[in-house]
Amino acid sequence: MPLPTTRPEITGTFGAVASTHWLASQTGMGVLERGGNAFDAAAAAGFVLQVVEPHLNGPGSDLPIVLWSAAGGADGGAHVVCGQGPVPAAATPQAFADLGLTAIPGSGLLPATVPGAFGAWTLLLQRWGTWRLRDVLEPAIGYARHGAPVLPRVAATLESVTPLFLQGEGAWTTSAATYLTGDDGAARAPQPWSRLRLTALADTYDRVLAAAEAAGRRGGGRDAEFEAAREYWYRGEVADVVDRFFSATRWRDATGAVHAGLLRGSDLAAWEPTIEPPAVGGYRDVQVLKTGTWGQGPVLLQALALLDGQLDGVDEDDDDWVHACAAAFDLAVADREAWYGDPVGAEEDGADVPSVTELLDPAYTASRRALLGEYAESELQPGWPGGTVRRLPQLPEPPRVEALADAGPAVGEPTVDRREELSREELGRGDTVHVDVADRWGNLVSATPSGGWLQSSPVIPELGFALGTRAQMCWLPGGGSPRSRSRAARWGSTLGSTLRPGRRPRTTLSPTLLLRDGEPWMALGTPGGDQQDAWQLPFVIRLAHASETALQAAVDAPTFHTETAPSSFWPRQEAPAQLVIEERFGPSVAAGLTRRGWDVRPVDGWSLGRLSAVALDGGWIRAAANPRGAQGYAVGR
Repeated sequence: MPLPTTRPEITGTFGAVASTHWLASQTGMGVLERGGNAFDAAAAAGFVLQVVEPHLNGPGSDLPIVLWSAAGGADGGAHVVCGQGPVPAAATPQAFADLGLTAIPGSGLLPATVPGAFGAWTLLLQRWGTWRLRDVLEPAIGYARHGAPVLPRVAATLESVTPLFLQGEGAWTTSAATYLTGDDGAARAPQPWSRLRLTALADTYDRVLAAAEAAGRRGGGRDAEFEAAREYWYRGEVADVVDRFFSATRWRDATGAVHAGLLRGSDLAAWEPTIEPPAVGGYRDVQVLKTGTWGQGPVLLQALALLDGQLDGVDEDDDDWVHACAAAFDLAVADREAWYGDPVGAEEDGADVPSVTELLDPAYTASRRALLGEYAESELQPGWPGGTVRRLPQLPEPPRVEALADAGPAVGEPTVDRREELSREELGRGDTVHVDVADRWGNLVSATPSGGWLQSSPVIPELGFALGTRAQMCWLPGGGSPRSRSRAARWGSTLGSTLRPGRRPRTTLSPTLLLRDGEPWMALGTPGGDQQDAWQLPFVIRLAHASETALQAAVDAPTFHTETAPSSFWPRQEAPAQLVIEERFGPSVAAGLTRRGWDVRPVDGWSLGRLSAVALDGGWIRAAANPRGAQGYAVGR
């Protein structure tokens, strides 16, 4: 008998789109209906998400994409498109030391990196799409110019950051002019379900199209358009405007002080999006594809490897099941803290970044699995992938923040609030969006854009958008006393996520592609910072153990996450052995977990994660989206 669900599971044969906003999902489906493929649809939906969820992402954002192409030759199969821009050349540890900072703040200009999303979307379209850039951008331009509905969460976020936008030294007046202009001209946050117009952004995209189409008319056609669009963005007018804004202005950030930025036009000019092979792991007969260690994606691969063969016959409504998943995740995330980072340039910097092959080595996995005990572990326990010659890196203390309420409007990317005294609305929260697409030709796309949200940094007025703050994920050397975080060794060498000019920050963005018996099966993902793979873990396990694909039931199922590891976001807080769990698991499960030593924090039964997924399943295309937040939708036929 099918499990009861909150929504019908979308099932058809033509195509499907699932995302975190209904307008993006319907935009993507409209592209499929008019002959576009999954890559055209994903990009069109992604650009719309920048407009309709501006508190969660923007044009100045980052973007990893995991895809399956049904084409033949080099373009076929699985690929990762990296739209994670690097740290600026001027962002050295000494530059922050000269400012008296021991950690990179979570908002303002200092943590900005090269905005990679535009490059990644246009590279995806150029190589695998079929539509022209204008056709893909027109829906987003339309919503930006004529207005999109203001979600209640957008209104609440803008209400919370209004003092930052208007009051005191370094107030973000350019953001106020963009977001706080009412119909009568007064500077105030818009009301829920009013209309928000972003005309400066629409104008920017119109100028991008003019430059792209001029190049196309000169010869070269579609390819020339995409090359010219990236040239305009990274080496033309957009880069020039970014350079002037970061060179000539100073704004308040999460430290409470006023600082200029370090990003320059030359940083944009030196960067290109890349196409990489995915990291591949497995669980039962499912192959799981993620980004490399510049993202946190291999955490899911390591956790699944630890649990493979351990949960057969264990009821998912039992505390044994939840404990095993949570403990495996903590072991995997301990390796993230110790070893993950951008492998590019790591050796020159003295950082030791293991390969994914070493992290997933069966012998290493077996040694880690032996640590899965009956009780929660409050300390991080990283291992030694690839042998004992490695030295565990030094993990700095998180910055001391005496009054988090005064720390600024964008403290981290928390999907679950770590500051119990503040409400969700008081935080000016940042988060992430996600989109999945499947088409009738067998293509799959999973994309997780994030950053550049309205509360990340001040709007660049000529462009109509803010830049992201991903550099806050980099540790500063000497950023506090080293902690002994392992029972077996002292952390002692350089972290792979230590700040280094030109390095990609170790992002939390974690889209996922699943294969079954080597064939493309599913694209999935969720917003949620550090918790993204924690929520994907039980989702993938449930589906791998199910006798049939029941996407909506797996999305609806209660979930949980741990907070043992330091947050990847400023001010890098942690809560050892804390287990946040939706109360639908029931009091007996919570009591069993408490007996195992977990600090159990039950939360509303429909509050964790915003998973969505699409699947190619036995001749059908299926799709599901999360009811949590009443915002995500799946569409298809």
